[in-house]
Amino acid sequence: MITAIKTRAHVDQGVEELAKLCPYMDQMIGALEGPVPTRLRKGGFAALLHAIVSQQVSVSSAAAIWERLEGHIDPLTPENFLSKRNTTMREIGLSRPKEKYGRALSTALVSGTLRLNTLSRMSNDDAMAHLCEVPGIGQWTAEIYLMFCLGKPDIFPSGDIALQNVYQAVAGLEERPSSKEMAVIAERWSPWRSVAARVLWTYLRQMRMQEKSKNVETYP
Repeated sequence: MITAIKTRAHVDQGVEELAKLCPYMDQMIGALEGPVPTRLRKGGFAALLHAIVSQQVSVSSAAAIWERLEGHIDPLTPENFLSKRNTTMREIGLSRPKEKYGRALSTALVSGTLRLNTLSRMSNDDAMAHLCEVPGIGQWTAEIYLMFCLGKPDIFPSGDIALQNVYQAVAGLEERPSSKEMAVIAERWSPWRSVAARVLWTYLRQMRMQEKSKNVETYP
């Protein structure tokens, strides 16, 4: 078993195994029109700050705030973030809570309280707990960081509503699974739960695109 997802081949291996483990996975994988993306990204301060900026706002709003943030703070480092005044953060569009969380993250990194370089050597539970010690980093943010920045292969964000919705549709459930129920369901996909989440997200994206194309008006 691999210790980290680092390449397309690793994702493909997980997809192949999941198709054998679960009929619903096999159904979704068979329906996909393209490969399941790796979705790997560079870790560090910027990745966690971006997750904080993106909380509870639309994708377009988060992108606009992030563009302004990178324009005002260059290079975007914890030290430079801490050096900016509150009024600058308001101009950028950061809310007071998010500014507070950004400063807490920056302080934790500068002081060494948060040690990102040690996460890959920790167990999943320990790595999650270490990240969640920082205000503004909750379970979902920590899970996403471990999945896509560290390539942890067996993480599943069971509280993600999109994942709950797509599984409900595929499995034909009357009600959307709760976070606890989704965590139990996901156990059948171990040790490839991170790839299972990728499959579910990819399948959902394809469903939405297909539905959107059906609703587009056509003219003779």
